[in-house]
Amino acid sequence: MAAKTKKAVFIIVDGIPADMIERLKTPTIDEIASRGAYARAYTGGEIGGYSQTPTISAIGYTNLLTATWMNKHNVDGNSNLKPNYNYWTIFRIAKEQPKSYKTAIYSSWTDNRTVLLGEGKPETNHLKIDFVCDGYDLDTLRFPKKEKDLRIFDIDEHVAKQAAKGIRQDAPDLSWVYLWYTDDAGHIEGNGRFFDDYTLKADAQIGKIWDAIKYRETNFDEEWMVVVTTDHGRSENGHGHGGQSIRERTTWISTNRTVNERFTTDGLAIVDITPSICRFMGFDIPQHVQWEQDGIPFIGQVDITQIATSPYDNSVVISWNCLNPDAMVDIYVASTNQYKEGCKDQWKKIAKVPAKKQKYVVPADKLPDSQYYKFVLDTPNNHLNRWVQ
Repeated sequence: MAAKTKKAVFIIVDGIPADMIERLKTPTIDEIASRGAYARAYTGGEIGGYSQTPTISAIGYTNLLTATWMNKHNVDGNSNLKPNYNYWTIFRIAKEQPKSYKTAIYSSWTDNRTVLLGEGKPETNHLKIDFVCDGYDLDTLRFPKKEKDLRIFDIDEHVAKQAAKGIRQDAPDLSWVYLWYTDDAGHIEGNGRFFDDYTLKADAQIGKIWDAIKYRETNFDEEWMVVVTTDHGRSENGHGHGGQSIRERTTWISTNRTVNERFTTDGLAIVDITPSICRFMGFDIPQHVQWEQDGIPFIGQVDITQIATSPYDNSVVISWNCLNPDAMVDIYVASTNQYKEGCKDQWKKIAKVPAKKQKYVVPADKLPDSQYYKFVLDTPNNHLNRWVQ
């Protein structure tokens, strides 16, 4: 019997901390998770480390899109955006496949498509999105100003309907849906009934999209992966975000797919979504792109997680957690970061060790003379990377 056609959609519903989702018992997000799983995740990179990343919206989207933190993708706020397109988004990965895949974006901001994805730019190999529904934030005739910025909620209603209609009729292979108003609700009112109500209304909007996906699976020979997430949490009172408090960093992921052990560990992150969708879809990711990704798939087999490094005199101690004791780990080092400039790094293989050892001391004589190193641990089922400065 022929395999079903695989399709994927990820939905970012802006600025909802995990404790709210868990307290409110959102019907659609819960139903999606009942088919697969729900877990807390994190954004913001490593606190105090080279990958520390502000908990701000466009930064969060780009964390997801590229499976990297800000030190790589270079999106550092919501304006004056200058992404480093050398770190491919999931949309570019889809478009670079030998097979043709149709893509879609359902969003308010045009920047999500034109800047973050870099549609049409030479740096993204002239990426083209096939189905586009966006730019409604600029449409003040259809969406006039309202108290408490509720025009944005009206836009989200339209976006959700367009996404449901597009998925039902066009069934793009890869879709991004962005819902905005929950972030506004938090900024305007903070924690309270107003924020709660509009979170539940966002869940109902997601329900329209989920119904369209269930329709496709029932009536067509298709298998869908759905991921619903948020881009950041919130400050203690619910009004703000951007910092590194636990609540601001704590996000969540709901998916309809069966997950692996990675999903239920405390290392689950927003950067894990793109590698997971790519694995589900069967995308072939070029090694130079994949080795820069900071995320780990949460579906399918994973061998190792949680890389850490500790310089000691002139050597470096590398450690990791082992999930597959039968796996072997190939350890590579590069002493440059030319990838950032669009060039290639020279990777040198320095060891091959059993994953179950969970540690390797890189001797000084195996390290090129440099003040900076990139390490990759490569196994049959995943990789980990880390910088040492």
